[in-house]
Amino acid sequence: MSTVLVVGATGSIGRLAVAAALDAGYDTKALVRNESQADSFPPRASVVVGDLTTADTLHAAVAGVTGIVFTQGSHGDARQAELVDYGAVRNILSVLAAPARIALMTAIGVTKHTAGHDWKRRGERLVRASGLPYTIVRPGWFDYNAPDQNRPVMLQGDTRWASDPSDGVVSRVQIAQILIASLTSDAADRKTLELVAEKGTAPADLDPLFAALRADPATALDAVLDRDNMPLAEEPGAVVADLGAVRGRWA
Repeated sequence: MSTVLVVGATGSIGRLAVAAALDAGYDTKALVRNESQADSFPPRASVVVGDLTTADTLHAAVAGVTGIVFTQGSHGDARQAELVDYGAVRNILSVLAAPARIALMTAIGVTKHTAGHDWKRRGERLVRASGLPYTIVRPGWFDYNAPDQNRPVMLQGDTRWASDPSDGVVSRVQIAQILIASLTSDAADRKTLELVAEKGTAPADLDPLFAALRADPATALDAVLDRDNMPLAEEPGAVVADLGAVRGRWA
């Protein structure tokens, strides 16, 4: 893998993902809305301008990429969640001309119904349906970890629904590092995980943690151990159409 695109690059995780990708030796593109944001990144990063809500503005961003890291997230109402959490995934996939490895960040508790969670989950489904290699990371609460909580723990089944830091905590830096590490890990392919940190140190090699996880079934829209509480038959027609447009495109 040589060129990585970071979507949501100006966000708190995105900036760290750009740095982690550069540290790992990748040619790194940072997607921004305005050229004025270019100074936010190290000189080695290539800044590309595009609007996540408008697919036609994203062709230059995806050109030549072999990996895409989605770190964008909305903090607004249902409409913003649809445009940003879901729309960015749909639009990037719609203009992608060649296969690329995907690392998608959503959130722990994403299978608990809220407007924001439902749109994040629909974004996950697009990635799984596409047939592209991927890793989906659902991090716990950002930077609520204590200084000695650096041992990553990867969970599955999305059973933590408290919607507060008792669900699990993890540093932003570690989230970014794990997203980037997943791009070249065969053990991480088609894995969906909740990421938290517990007392201890970070391992040098993440592959054993990825390898211990169950892979998502090849034709499934949801993660391997997720509860079945979002029937496709009850989804909006536009969402079903988007799934149909992307399903198996790179299988």
